[in-house]
Amino acid sequence: MSVTSDILATYRGPGRVVRRLLDMGQREDRALAILMASCVVLFIAQLPRLSREAHLEGRDLNELMAGSLMALILIAPLLMYVIAAASHVVAKVVGGKGDWFGARLALFWALLASSPLVLLHGLVAGFIGPGPSLQLVGAVWFAVFAWFWIAGLFQAERPQERTGA
Repeated sequence: MSVTSDILATYRGPGRVVRRLLDMGQREDRALAILMASCVVLFIAQLPRLSREAHLEGRDLNELMAGSLMALILIAPLLMYVIAAASHVVAKVVGGKGDWFGARLALFWALLASSPLVLLHGLVAGFIGPGPSLQLVGAVWFAVFAWFWIAGLFQAERPQERTGA
């Protein structure tokens, strides 16, 4: 399936999509591509807010974009690897049977699958600005992200069923 089809399918059943991705085999290049795509979308989502901030405060937009780019493309991926490792350790403590790759894939996919809401959050931040609507969209994004991540992590930490060959 295409990435956009997988994202839509995640809204119907996040665990099934993560299970299918895990069944495709452990490919770190795929996990890293998902993470980097997520970080690029997060950067793009920041642009309306950064433009608004630059206009209202008289700041240089290029400087704001450079800082956001560095944070989201260079630092955020490293932080995501640490968070995924911590989630795997916690899952192991409570009886998880998965592996490090599954924990990474669950987190990275949750971030990418929730990207439509991140883009909406960026638009609200840029066009409406701070206020209840921005908080509401942010809360909805966080709830959906958490749902996707937890459902994916449950799938990743389940014992692997070996089939045939």
